[in-house]
Amino acid sequence: MAMILKLTQTFLLIFLRDRRAIMFSLMFPLIFMAIFGFTGSRAPDAFGIGIADNAGNALSESFKTALRQNPLFKITEGSEADLRKQVQSGDLKMALILPQSFQDNGTPTQLPVVVDAAQVRELALIMPVLDQALVSAERTLRGTQALFSLQVEDVQARAQNYLAFVVPGLLAMSLMSISIAGSGFNIVEYRRKGILKRLFVTPIQPKHFIGGLVVSRAIICVVQLSVVLAIGVFLLKLSIAGNIASLLLIILLGTAVFLSIGFCLGSIAKTQETIQAIGNLVTFPQMLLSGIFYPIDSLPHFLQPAAKLLPLSYVATSFREIIVNGASLLDILPNVLALLAWGVIALLLAIRLFVWKDVAG
Repeated sequence: MAMILKLTQTFLLIFLRDRRAIMFSLMFPLIFMAIFGFTGSRAPDAFGIGIADNAGNALSESFKTALRQNPLFKITEGSEADLRKQVQSGDLKMALILPQSFQDNGTPTQLPVVVDAAQVRELALIMPVLDQALVSAERTLRGTQALFSLQVEDVQARAQNYLAFVVPGLLAMSLMSISIAGSGFNIVEYRRKGILKRLFVTPIQPKHFIGGLVVSRAIICVVQLSVVLAIGVFLLKLSIAGNIASLLLIILLGTAVFLSIGFCLGSIAKTQETIQAIGNLVTFPQMLLSGIFYPIDSLPHFLQPAAKLLPLSYVATSFREIIVNGASLLDILPNVLALLAWGVIALLLAIRLFVWKDVAG
């Protein structure tokens, strides 16, 4: 145990001296998170609506004034023909036509809405809001009181914005990068520098070497992911709904899985060029398919079953369920079991491939 702790300390010092490794593993997810956070937290722009006032009476003027007071809309006035051209050219999303029959004579009036539904993705959302705004404006003009009103109770629900989606994915991606780089890439580098050959002739046993590397990488993963998560919480106002202990367990499981995968890659590869190519072959497809930047459900249907079986998918999904949805370990038990299965398979394969004499040679 003393030898493992000593090697753990040594590996931590080696990592701290490698500024490029720290920069890549820590700054890369922070930069991504800052970009997504500041763009995702920006207040939505007002929805532009053109109004063609063909009525030109006091009621239409009052109606436009009432509609301008709604902060959800940005009103642009113009002739009907001009507004139709703007909608057709894509310069305007929607135009509302106030016909000549728009007057308070007790007869309901249809208001034509000119829109290119294929270009307005928010149409299904904006129409009920617009309809409600028109009803509210009508009640204001007529001075009538509604039969009922809605009382909104703010329960401060968890934010379901893109930042809340992408941060758990970035944490999972960082965990994979730190773990694979800390085992596979380091083994090749230690072999190139002759460090493994020198260790081979010392009393250090393979279990000491592997144990020290695993413990040091687990510490690095916990610290770096904690820093990234803390920045998300304190600077970008990301809330953690779940239990920190559950999150820590997934971090340790994920670290064990990707460290074992890294040991396999480092045992196979003999040069830096080879480990770089094999590492990219293993990590890049997972980064693209495991729901890091967009949901797995948005992938083509034939890719989704395979994508859901990737180890990074289980880690990212578990992080997201714990952080965003407040899931317990029981709720994500299938993911936990899948990570355990991946860990056992990868560890057995790593033990099979990691031959101390061959790796040190």
